Amino acid sequence: MGLAKFKLPTEIPIEIYPKPMEFVEEAKSIVDEARERNIVMRAMGGLAIYLLISGTKYEELWRRMERLGERVFTDIDLAAYGRDREKILKYLTEERRKGIYIVWQPSLAFYAGKRLIFYGSPEKQEYKGKIVGRIPMVEVFFDKLRMNHEVPFKDRLEKGEYTLPPTELLLTKLQIVKINEKDIKDSITLLAAFEVTNSDNGINGDYIAKLLSNDWGFYYTFTTNLGKVKKAVEEMRNNKLEAELADTIINRIGKLMKKIEEEPKSLSWKMRAKVGTSKKWYNEVEEWG
Repeated sequence: MGLAKFKLPTEIPIEIYPKPMEFVEEAKSIVDEARERNIVMRAMGGLAIYLLISGTKYEELWRRMERLGERVFTDIDLAAYGRDREKILKYLTEERRKGIYIVWQPSLAFYAGKRLIFYGSPEKQEYKGKIVGRIPMVEVFFDKLRMNHEVPFKDRLEKGEYTLPPTELLLTKLQIVKINEKDIKDSITLLAAFEVTNSDNGINGDYIAKLLSNDWGFYYTFTTNLGKVKKAVEEMRNNKLEAELADTIINRIGKLMKKIEEEPKSLSWKMRAKVGTSKKWYNEVEEWG
């Protein structure tokens, strides 16, 4: 039978909407089965942060900050390498054992191979004789996140078991020019749960500093947002954040800022810094429709 048309997560009745743990288990299942096929895929976004902190004391922090809305998660975002694009398309639309997903045809042309959008069926419909996965939407980003700024994935995906490393998760949150409360809370959670280090055992401050030292625009957005995160932490102190944890997060922000400021900047960075914000320093986000 044919499948109903693509629906945004907000258009799906809450009565049949997948529960939060369905998103979590489905993301892990997609990554695991891809691994069996020698395809590297890792979860991104708020779901990835939840995967990293689930079962730890920071899960309670996430809940205390009221990060979770009624639907909790709206989709599964995945990072992958462009070399696996065709394999992923076939895997998700034809071969996956626990439920296939339907590629949203406009995404094939609109994103020019940089990103693919798939949709599922919370009603557990069949398509071409196969059960369709219940998650409303699955997005795959290839080689880098291309939003207001670019976050590269090269040689980074293998550093996490199911998710992007905490380093990239923080970069993807703080690259947003018009950052919202949800993304600030996600950033607070990351900085609470992971130390700022010079390796990938935590948030790799050296890697972030090096990346930003070649791109003034990204540097400006990231450091501006880091200041907003610090302000939010101070406002939450002794309320949603215990004083000791607030101090820890602020110290980590300071340590990260120090690394960023002390990293030698490229000539192109210095030239662009002279122009400043009088010229647009970020990319507009292209979205279908």
